[in-house]
Amino acid sequence: MNQSEIQVTRLHYHKQSRVLDIQFSDQSQTSLTAEFLRVFSPSAEVRRHGNPVLVTNKKQVNIKQLSAVGQYAVKLVFDDGHNTGIYSWQYLHQLATNQTVLWQDYLQQLSAANANREASIAIKFKPF
Repeated sequence: MNQSEIQVTRLHYHKQSRVLDIQFSDQSQTSLTAEFLRVFSPSAEVRRHGNPVLVTNKKQVNIKQLSAVGQYAVKLVFDDGHNTGIYSWQYLHQLATNQTVLWQDYLQQLSAANANREASIAIKFKPF
């Protein structure tokens, strides 16, 4: 089965653990965290036409909604307001296949940028 024939046969999101279980038509299966999916969103906002933005502070992000897009993709809506990523079955399969390498590269980019995964906390100061 070639990449263009891959279909998703089952999606199940675990809200507590923030993990999306995916089963593919080639019988492979994977689990991807909401953070991983948010960081690697296929949206133009993140991918920037081949010049991707480093997405930070998404360790606690959750998926609020999954919506089918025809017979070829799923749209994920995240609780941080990001809602423009349409994940094709082929893209999900690529993420699953390359998950370890992608994640290590991401962690190295975070380190090089002196950024992190933790959610940023807004601090308001009151003058004395």
